[in-house]
Amino acid sequence: MSVHRRTPLPGVQRLARALALTAAATSALGLTVGGAAAAPLSPADPPSRSEVKQQVDQLYEEAERASEKYNAAQEQQKRLQSEAGSLQDQVAAGQEELNRMRGDLAAVAAAQYRSQGLDPTLRLMLDQDPAGYLTGARSLEQATVRQGDSLRELAERQRRLDERRYEAGAKLAELEQARQQLAAAKEDVHQRLARAQQLLNGLAPAERARMVADDAREARQRATRGTDRIDLGDQPPSSDRAAAALAAAISKIGSPYVYGSTGPRTFDCSGLMYWSWRQAGVTLPRTSQAQASAGRRVSLADARPGDLVIFYSDRHHVGMYAGGGVVVHAPYPGARVRYESVSAMPVNTVVRV
Repeated sequence: MSVHRRTPLPGVQRLARALALTAAATSALGLTVGGAAAAPLSPADPPSRSEVKQQVDQLYEEAERASEKYNAAQEQQKRLQSEAGSLQDQVAAGQEELNRMRGDLAAVAAAQYRSQGLDPTLRLMLDQDPAGYLTGARSLEQATVRQGDSLRELAERQRRLDERRYEAGAKLAELEQARQQLAAAKEDVHQRLARAQQLLNGLAPAERARMVADDAREARQRATRGTDRIDLGDQPPSSDRAAAALAAAISKIGSPYVYGSTGPRTFDCSGLMYWSWRQAGVTLPRTSQAQASAGRRVSLADARPGDLVIFYSDRHHVGMYAGGGVVVHAPYPGARVRYESVSAMPVNTVVRV
């Protein structure tokens, strides 16, 4: 039985067939060579500067949101560490007291055993000092009553100690969960910042420099509403402390944004508010979400210098009202503390501390 082998196509035939397949595919996609229809961008085509800016801005906003989650997890971890440490101290002290009570009760029980080895009547007959014996017996009876009270107290203390141990164990488990959340939030921030940096690095140096310049110009325009200088108006702060906090925030204009930082050289958005109000003698909560409940709410129309302005529906950003429709804030990773129009972002809440 003979086997017939298919003769390979000559090179010219193979080329012709490839061209025919390419032409058919092009026709099916509705494209023409040299015609009016343009070929779509291939996946290898780099994004434009505007596309990079849009993606980077989105990543920075997501990173800031993740940064506030990181701050909240960090605060929770600190609180849980303190509570777990306090409970562990209570358990240690309770155990020490319990051991002391058990030792006292053991001594009383041993004395009872030694004294009650003989029948009480026989002891009275044989004792050379019957009056002394009776006095001792009464004392022993009283000690027995006290021992019963002590046993009940011992049982109650043991119950409370067991409760503290359970609470301490639960706190330690909660603390471990907080540590995991902290690590996840930190990794989330790092990934988004790394992706943003990767996009920026994909731009040519001239394009990257042009984008930075455009961002700076847009920021100035948003802050000054197109004027050459910032007009904060003449409205007074709501209090002397608000004035001190605002002066502190303004003094940090130009400082870099660094997530998780509360100064004095770098800040995230809520960190700048936290540091500024600390200079005025007031300790705010650490996160923008918690700062939204740090004082009395007022309307944006009634905002005065020093008030906190919370932005976005999830309250992941905060700035300080400086007057004239302008806030001072730490905008996002890669930017610096600056003035900005309060209308540049959606306002959620205004808080007077």
